[in-house]
Amino acid sequence: MYRFRKDLEAKKAVEINVPHKKVMMCLNESTLNPLEAVKDQLLENLKLVPLNRYFNDITPKLKNKLAEYVGHGIKPSQILFGNGADEMLYYIFTSVRESVRSYAVSLAPSYFDYKSYCDAVGLGFEPIELNKDFNFSVEDYLEKLNHPNCKLGILCNPNNPTGNLIPDKKIVHILENTDKLVLLDETYFEFSGITFADVLHKYPNLVIVRSFSKAFSVAGLRFGYLITSEENAIEIGKVMTAFHSSLMIQTFAYTILENKEIFLTHTEKVKDIRNKLYLWMLSQDYITVYPSHTNFLIFTIGDSTPELFDYLSDNEVALRPVWGHPLLKNHIRISIGTQEEIEKFMQLFLKFIDRF
Repeated sequence: MYRFRKDLEAKKAVEINVPHKKVMMCLNESTLNPLEAVKDQLLENLKLVPLNRYFNDITPKLKNKLAEYVGHGIKPSQILFGNGADEMLYYIFTSVRESVRSYAVSLAPSYFDYKSYCDAVGLGFEPIELNKDFNFSVEDYLEKLNHPNCKLGILCNPNNPTGNLIPDKKIVHILENTDKLVLLDETYFEFSGITFADVLHKYPNLVIVRSFSKAFSVAGLRFGYLITSEENAIEIGKVMTAFHSSLMIQTFAYTILENKEIFLTHTEKVKDIRNKLYLWMLSQDYITVYPSHTNFLIFTIGDSTPELFDYLSDNEVALRPVWGHPLLKNHIRISIGTQEEIEKFMQLFLKFIDRF
């Protein structure tokens, strides 16, 4: 006898399958150690947070600090936070899922865990395929979005794994031609500098999700947040657990925001390394590489790409294969590491190419 939800039996658990090597340029992580950057101030802040208690002033202080960071007149009551941007996605999907016919529409290829978490909560998933220049038909998107069974539109901006930005006018057109909730994933906002937080007041159907895992260097901390109208925040909050984020995590996130310039300065350095690597790749005859507004690049060397991936892995350099979607056949993604890590990648690449 199967004792769980009927549609769950055929689903697979979420799994991150990447090689674990000495040089990890596969998960879009930061190379800045956040504890070293803010350790003294973090310890001072933690002295004011008794972990034997459920409640502490750090929670409203963090919401105020996040609202201040987001700017554009956003109030603390318009912000929810939790265990990474992934958990915020999970809560949003849970809040809109109404029946077995309910579904969300997204772009493809895009962040693969949109589908994973839709599956987890029993929400259907309908993709709109990107074309060769990573663009898409707004009308096709709106047709699926405005179907009675569609409960949510998802847009990743910049998109992961392609790294490109969606033109503002397309996002505005979608927002102005639907009453459905639209989730705008701004996980890489600090790298792109593009946000819709400044026009949130115009669009009551907009929810923005962001993360501390990338520009703020705390992928292992697990902290993400969403920005939306006060009314939407109340409704999404109804599916969240009472104490979904530990006071220690909240204190760490607050301390990071107190020292945000350390992390934002590092982000600028990462962008500089990314741009130099992009130009180097453009200069190589064998590589097709794409411009990026994130902390990664995707590229291909054609049918030899899987062999390059294995060669790098054998030499303790882990990249991420993104060839699961037909549009990105034989493509891999490189996270921007330290200058030394990038130089090692380039040296190995040239040795690999010399074999041909």
